[in-house]
Amino acid sequence: MAITDRAGSVHEALRTRFPDAIVGPGDPDWDGARLAFNLLIDQQPEAVARPESVAQTAEIVRAARDLGLRVHVQGSSHNTGPAGSLEGTLLVRLERMKAVEIDADARVAKVEAGTRWWDVVPQASELGLSALHGSSPEINVVGYSLGGGLGWQGRKHGLQANSVTAIEAVTADGEPLRVDADTHADLFWALRGGSGNFAVVTKIEFRLYPVDAFYAGAMFFGLDQAADVLHAWLEWTRQAPEEVTTAARILKFPDLDLIPEIVRGRSFTIIDGAFLGGEGDGNELLSPLRELEPQMDTFAMVPPAGLSEIHLDPVDPIPYLSCHSLVGELPARTIDDVVAIVGPGSDTLVGLELRHGGGALSRTAPHHGAIASFPGEYLTFGLAPVLDPAEVPALEADLAGLAGAFTPYDVGRYLNFAERPDDVEAMFPAGTMPRLREVKAKYDPDNAIRANHEIG
Repeated sequence: MAITDRAGSVHEALRTRFPDAIVGPGDPDWDGARLAFNLLIDQQPEAVARPESVAQTAEIVRAARDLGLRVHVQGSSHNTGPAGSLEGTLLVRLERMKAVEIDADARVAKVEAGTRWWDVVPQASELGLSALHGSSPEINVVGYSLGGGLGWQGRKHGLQANSVTAIEAVTADGEPLRVDADTHADLFWALRGGSGNFAVVTKIEFRLYPVDAFYAGAMFFGLDQAADVLHAWLEWTRQAPEEVTTAARILKFPDLDLIPEIVRGRSFTIIDGAFLGGEGDGNELLSPLRELEPQMDTFAMVPPAGLSEIHLDPVDPIPYLSCHSLVGELPARTIDDVVAIVGPGSDTLVGLELRHGGGALSRTAPHHGAIASFPGEYLTFGLAPVLDPAEVPALEADLAGLAGAFTPYDVGRYLNFAERPDDVEAMFPAGTMPRLREVKAKYDPDNAIRANHEIG
């Protein structure tokens, strides 16, 4: 238990040892230090630590244990809701540790734990290399990778977690370790998909893929075309090759200055994605969807860095609600059900995203981590920006309607998208949780490391 009732607070005790690395309640930058990407989340840790090296991270972990605190690590502070208030917990933010090293010959990137994809992707792109990053350049590389990592090359190359080749971490006892397939192989397996449950990860190494350009972009259709576009996309995905990964969305942009002017205050049905191939083949592949006559069409040959921009994800913190699931099938009638909830007749900002899975995302291999693959063929995600607290009941009702429409086909959860407390067992393949618990008991028997989705 935190020793806040003794003379001198926890954060003061920590600051005595680490004067430049600790922020506590009452400090001028306290609110910024504990800020979550989702502004609806009010994190209240005992203090925030911002180490600048592996050695200092290890010392801070040991100090937290001495003070009776648990340790919770965040990169870009996404998906923090399931962790709760963080009472009795030291929040460790690693944003000062952002070193990036790319070995172009070996096609390997080595990045520290504070690195975000916008720190890596442009450098790799200039070398004709691409990482298996996701839809937003703002996302922390380590958190994304440890939680699975679903990106625009997923159907061809699988999850980013399974392209991780080595991990450096500080154990719950404050001991630095390097783990890979040959050293502490059990911990290496658990971290790749089991997320931040087992140790404080300070650095990862992962494979890069040689590619000069993608045929990538987005097609914007009217909201009134939602049913036709989603039905056409669904049928099109049945025969789509593994070289293409796409998403279909109903997206309603708020009328806010942070939204690009070309889409601000407007609503669309969108198909976006990337094809590992040339423009000619890409045009032929997308021709059935273009027959629906998009209002805007940005598909073109782009360098690897261009993949970061096509999804238009926000890069600044916002308040929002969400829901999601992995589904084994997606019948046409379900499209009609969800369009009725969030399509042209809806008066809320709730949007819907359907990501196409399958391909390499559905295959496992002996060298894979705890999340070896995804069940099902599609990932669903409902997003509701909260601009007015009075709108929350209506937004929650629409999200509940979306979740209910997919329930008959639900086959699990994706840890990186599960932004509310949920069934942790549903996030892993059958039989995986007992093995994860064994690793947890071995490396963190006192449960000192606190993750968003905890493996007790």
